Amino acid sequence: MHTILIVEDDDKIASMLKEHMEKYEYRAHIAEQFDDIKKEFIKFRPHLVLLDINLPRFDGFYWCRQIRTISLCPIIFISARSHEMNQIMAIENGGDDYITKPFNLDLVMAKIKSLLRRTYGSYAAPMHPHVYEVSGLYFLYDQHMAQWKDKTIELTKKEFILLERLAKKVEKIVSREELLESLWDDAEFVDDNTLSVNIARVRKKLQQIGIEQAIETVRGVGYKLIKTWEG
Repeated sequence: MHTILIVEDDDKIASMLKEHMEKYEYRAHIAEQFDDIKKEFIKFRPHLVLLDINLPRFDGFYWCRQIRTISLCPIIFISARSHEMNQIMAIENGGDDYITKPFNLDLVMAKIKSLLRRTYGSYAAPMHPHVYEVSGLYFLYDQHMAQWKDKTIELTKKEFILLERLAKKVEKIVSREELLESLWDDAEFVDDNTLSVNIARVRKKLQQIGIEQAIETVRGVGYKLIKTWEG
């Protein structure tokens, strides 16, 4: 069953869309956190997004760009703005299609079905990177990347695993033994200094995106990820 995220602040329109989609056996979710649509996207992991332009705080163009940093999921803009320039901006900001309000529900469904067929058909490539988030720090599993605000760092596979293990237990100590076992199949024969070198590399890369002193060394025990980036 395909999941669709509806980003529409008009409750009546959002409910109407949700009800109609569910008749066609789609799983539909209405966004609630308009101050963080990116987080809503990660929460529901939709196959397609219906996105209004006029939204509280940031407009749909902004949120489309944010979603595009972590996913190629199809995005259809729905808006009362009928000027061609808005349609051009929608495409330039990463949108796949544009529907003008007031719209015909059957037209909306036809466009949704068409995009889902093209995107998730038998020969389509996977479009959903596995994403994990901790207080605005995003982990993009398929790309071995971490993102904070508008900055992104590329990590080696081992660096990514190391940072992800610490993030999964944020603010808690992760033992050196646990980290070694996560990184190497036979941790018994790995030089202990090798872990320290990888920790140093991850620290340096986090600094590149503005996160300072996030990994704390607990001498004789292990390491701990501190959410220094929250402030």
